[in-house]
Amino acid sequence: MFGRGRIETKGVDEIALMRQAGLVVARTLQSLRDAVAPGVSTGDLDAFAHERIREQGATSNFLGYHGFTGVICTSVNDEVVHGIPGDRILREGDLISIDCGAVVAGWHGDAAITVPVGEVAPEMLELSRVTEESLWRGIAAMGTGSTVGDISHAIETYVDDQGEYGIVEGFTGHGIGTAMHLPPDVPNYGRPGRGPKLAPGVTLAIEPMVTLGTSQTRILEDDWTAVTTDGSWASHWEHTVARTETGVWVLTAEDGGAAKLAELGVPFGGA
Repeated sequence: MFGRGRIETKGVDEIALMRQAGLVVARTLQSLRDAVAPGVSTGDLDAFAHERIREQGATSNFLGYHGFTGVICTSVNDEVVHGIPGDRILREGDLISIDCGAVVAGWHGDAAITVPVGEVAPEMLELSRVTEESLWRGIAAMGTGSTVGDISHAIETYVDDQGEYGIVEGFTGHGIGTAMHLPPDVPNYGRPGRGPKLAPGVTLAIEPMVTLGTSQTRILEDDWTAVTTDGSWASHWEHTVARTETGVWVLTAEDGGAAKLAELGVPFGGA
């Protein structure tokens, strides 16, 4: 847990470039949110994302990554992460998590959202809400805490307080910057005060994955798609976040996270 190797820290100019990549991701995900509807295929969404990333002058960091064939991950219902876009047609009542990344001038951004397809059961909407809010509690802890374990503990505590949910154990958040995946790992559960220190210049992809049942997953025959072992539905939310000298900057949020950070009483560290 927490990974090994040197943690990459960035200066002001480097974080500004990551912000450019983050805005590409934010705007692409917003377009995808608007495009999700019954009858749309996950392959349609992928093609749309490819064009949106290209027209913003960026490139995908997913396409070709260890052989991955999409520019987004499309994980539907019991699929937790890494769903491969293709012929699957979205149906009324589905829940789709969309993970997207982009590169600008060699610097990476990475984020994920969960989107209801048409009218969705209330418990599924609540699952998504809990997951998204736990993400923000982790982001807040990046600004107020001192270690990666403080982020992990904040996510776990919030989810546990909301009811009987499973926090996926097999996947974590991660460092990000000159590559999409860097040290350290950022688990979604753990003890406060543990793990690497959070210093100005550290940039992390924080990404809770929460289910209506088990914390365990298995990988399908495509060698990518992770599904829950009990068939329970899942939600995945993610942001790329920088800790700066003045606070926290959510690089993949259109407003930099300013509004939500103010609500949580955390200093905004963006430009």
